[in-house]
Amino acid sequence: MVLKSGKNVTISENDVSIGVKQFETPSEYCMAPICWLPQKKSEKNRFFFKNALNFSLLGTIFLFQMAAKPRWGFWAHKRINRLAVFRLPPEMQPFFKKYSDYLTENAVNPDKRRYAVVGEAERHFIDLDVYGDSALTTLPHHWQSALARIGEDSLRKHGIVPWHVQLAAAQLTSAFRDKDARRILRLSADLGHYIADAHVPLHTTRNYNGQLSGQDGIHGFWESRLPELFAEQYDMWLGPAKYRPDIAADIWKAVGDSHAAMDSVLRFEKQLTAQYPTDKKYSYELRNNVLTRMQSREFSAKYHQMLAGQVERRMRASVEMVGNIWYTCWVNAGQPDLGALADAEVGEEMKEAAGQQGWLQRLFHVRPEPDN
Repeated sequence: MVLKSGKNVTISENDVSIGVKQFETPSEYCMAPICWLPQKKSEKNRFFFKNALNFSLLGTIFLFQMAAKPRWGFWAHKRINRLAVFRLPPEMQPFFKKYSDYLTENAVNPDKRRYAVVGEAERHFIDLDVYGDSALTTLPHHWQSALARIGEDSLRKHGIVPWHVQLAAAQLTSAFRDKDARRILRLSADLGHYIADAHVPLHTTRNYNGQLSGQDGIHGFWESRLPELFAEQYDMWLGPAKYRPDIAADIWKAVGDSHAAMDSVLRFEKQLTAQYPTDKKYSYELRNNVLTRMQSREFSAKYHQMLAGQVERRMRASVEMVGNIWYTCWVNAGQPDLGALADAEVGEEMKEAAGQQGWLQRLFHVRPEPDN
């Protein structure tokens, strides 16, 4: 017989064989229809199909959750990369302005790769509190020194964002030197993302989503909900990009400033929650045609007011540093002429998608990026 899905199914007395196509993506697999199956005589077959059904349901639930809740910070990451373009000098503008849409849309690629690429997740954060109160003064600022003192496994377990920004900047400098348009665009978009992550207070602590203090969901609240509601009021226009002679010092200062703000992020939310009943703290809004529970506009406005411009300051600092580091990489590469590259055809392949191999194997072994 033929099911509605178009698959041919041949049923014999003791077995079932189903012609299944090779799915191209994990989501296509998980969303495949669940077929009716007759009772099997073989206990082995029962076990197999029962687990296959459970696995399909698990994947379906996961994908629905991903669709229902926008991943944190996507809007803010795109905004930061786009605004950074306008801080660049005239020599860089023809190329970067032409591909500003690419740099904007692909600012979120590192987040899309978190569950698919080994070694990606740790590039977004650093748990400073695991290294003690003097972490900012005792941790080596350069990767090789950190490796020698702490060891790679421990470093990666607790996050490497300040070291990875330095590596990504070196790679971008090399791409400028080689006048490789594709690499310049890909690395610029990624570097902007990592720099912005380093400016988020909750990216500097083990308590990254309030899970250790009974404040689950605060990550998405601070980094996604607040900017989406209030960023139109922010003054995000800065002066021209400046050359920065010590990228390591700059990124570690950014991490330190973020960590200093972390206490306020947690403390003010806890204080405010104590004043609001649950039905006033949360409301339901339609997001992507899904009714989604999130912090109410009243609660969000009060929290934003208590933070006294903190989110705006961290976003401004992100835009400033992204523009500065792009510019610094270009200068360090010898200020190559980007005019000719503006006419280069980078092709459809520049629309990078998240990697897909092995995503299920790694899904539950990666520190999750909290939803809203």
